[in-house]
Amino acid sequence: MKILLTNDDGVLAPGIAALARALAGWIERCPAGEEREALVVAPDRNYSGMSSAVGDVFELPTVHYQRHWISGAESIPAYGVQAPPALCAIIGSLGTFSMRPDLVISGINAGANVGRSVLHSGTVGAILSAAQLGLSGLAVSVQWGEDVHYDLAAQLAIEVLDELFRAPSRTLLNLNVPNLTREHLRGVRRGRISTAEVLMAAGPAAGGEPLADEGELPLLLGAASPTVGDVSDEDEGDDGALVVAGFASLTPIVGPHENTDASLDDVIHTALGVISRHLAN
Repeated sequence: MKILLTNDDGVLAPGIAALARALAGWIERCPAGEEREALVVAPDRNYSGMSSAVGDVFELPTVHYQRHWISGAESIPAYGVQAPPALCAIIGSLGTFSMRPDLVISGINAGANVGRSVLHSGTVGAILSAAQLGLSGLAVSVQWGEDVHYDLAAQLAIEVLDELFRAPSRTLLNLNVPNLTREHLRGVRRGRISTAEVLMAAGPAAGGEPLADEGELPLLLGAASPTVGDVSDEDEGDDGALVVAGFASLTPIVGPHENTDASLDDVIHTALGVISRHLAN
């Protein structure tokens, strides 16, 4: 079992260090006759909110990398790459650093990735990119707070590995953990993607006045490590509500795929007809 570890907070972030140490222990406990190996390929700086972006790769013929050593996980090779998390996942998955992984773990992110933030998350974007290469993946995030309990999220991630290895290829799981110690965790439940407001859009113009031809728009994105927003309108099984209630949330997700909803057939056929008539003129 070979694991590629990445994140969007950067190779020197405390979350990826906690997960690397947990993986190092997992490797040391390897049963006889079983192979376990891990590799860290992560951004060289913070690339939060990058989703599955890889950047303008056509402008850069090369990507800079540097070797790092993670305290407590020195046995795991670690590289910081000048690239967003999705590109790190791609580079690492292709065997660039002499290992082809069986799955990708991304995290531990500082701040929950629930609700609408799933779309924008670089943590989640890394495993979505890995799935395009046929790999399964686990995104791991922990609710933000003054003292973040990364170790609990790392322990839960390790406990998911056996099931993820047995699952079909391209299986993707999004694990969100409340910022609690293990004794205060209420349990783990399957969560639905909610409408939690972790990320917000650009704010309105001051005073509601018409916008000038050029200027600055206020962005109400919150802190770099946002907390989960208001969950009062969510069902108790939604991922944001679960984390706020003290449960870890585990959600299966999928990447871009064809929408096979039969109700869209008329829309597509009409659009094809309009385009065909236009091309015939």
